[in-house]
Amino acid sequence: MSYFSDHKEGFWGTIVIHAIVLILLLLLGFFTPLPLPGEEGILVNFGDSEQGFGSEEPAPAPQKQSPPVVQEERKQTVPPPPPTEKTPAANQAKEEILTQDYEKTVALETAKKKEEEARKKQEELERQKKLEEQRKLNELERQRQAELEKQRLAEIARKKQEEEERLRREAEQKRIADINSRAANAFGSGGAGTNDSKSTSQGVTFPGGNQGSPTGAAGSSNDVAGGSGNGASGNGPSYSLKGRKYVWLPKPISTNNEYGIVVVAIIVDKNGKVISAEPGVKGTDNYNIELLNTAKQAALKSTFNAPSSAPPLQEGTITYRFVLD
Repeated sequence: MSYFSDHKEGFWGTIVIHAIVLILLLLLGFFTPLPLPGEEGILVNFGDSEQGFGSEEPAPAPQKQSPPVVQEERKQTVPPPPPTEKTPAANQAKEEILTQDYEKTVALETAKKKEEEARKKQEELERQKKLEEQRKLNELERQRQAELEKQRLAEIARKKQEEEERLRREAEQKRIADINSRAANAFGSGGAGTNDSKSTSQGVTFPGGNQGSPTGAAGSSNDVAGGSGNGASGNGPSYSLKGRKYVWLPKPISTNNEYGIVVVAIIVDKNGKVISAEPGVKGTDNYNIELLNTAKQAALKSTFNAPSSAPPLQEGTITYRFVLD
């Protein structure tokens, strides 16, 4: 058994007694009534001396009546009242005037205050208006500078692209020339003839011969030209590819409102298939990205005949004319 179990009744009794005492202290405490009651006086026995003896109140002593004192009435001379002046009216008028002046002063001060507030408000509005105009001017100037910078960067990018395209085309032409030269050397040599030349063939196709047209000009690099459509004045595609005829030359369809000419540089393999197309070369007058992409896709779908004398790789162009319906 624990200590708590042995003295459980004592613990609970102590707790209950202390709780009752605490409640009684809270309920039966002394309180001061508020407000405090007023102080009351103490009744004192009536008398005419500070000493006395006995239990009965003595009768009051008779009072002697003194003869009336005849007082001589003195007539006071009352001075006549001074003549009445109309001071109240004047004072009233003066007060009215003073009051009126005060009211006018307050009104003037109020009007001046309102006028000053209106002036400050107007100045603030004008200042805000000037700030807004300046902000708009700054924004327009920023947009103009941004547009100029955009144009400058676009011009730099265009020139860079043109230079890269020129270098690429030169490298491609050199590569094609090397391939064709190696292919030509496999069958024989050929070159451009002069008056004292002993060459019996000239051109880019096989077998040998003087490739060109009887009505052409000597020394021209354009040995054979082919075309499709209505020519320079038509709207169909045309091509320039030496010694080949087209098998399929699809016409591109543009869905935007752009028009113009797009020239696509192509490379055709020995089988007549276009293996490379680069739009926007010399002769193009509209560099709209959609027109360029449309022309490129049409060029890649084009096919040409495959003569036995065709070189392994051949360069040419396809010209597309976009017109508005």
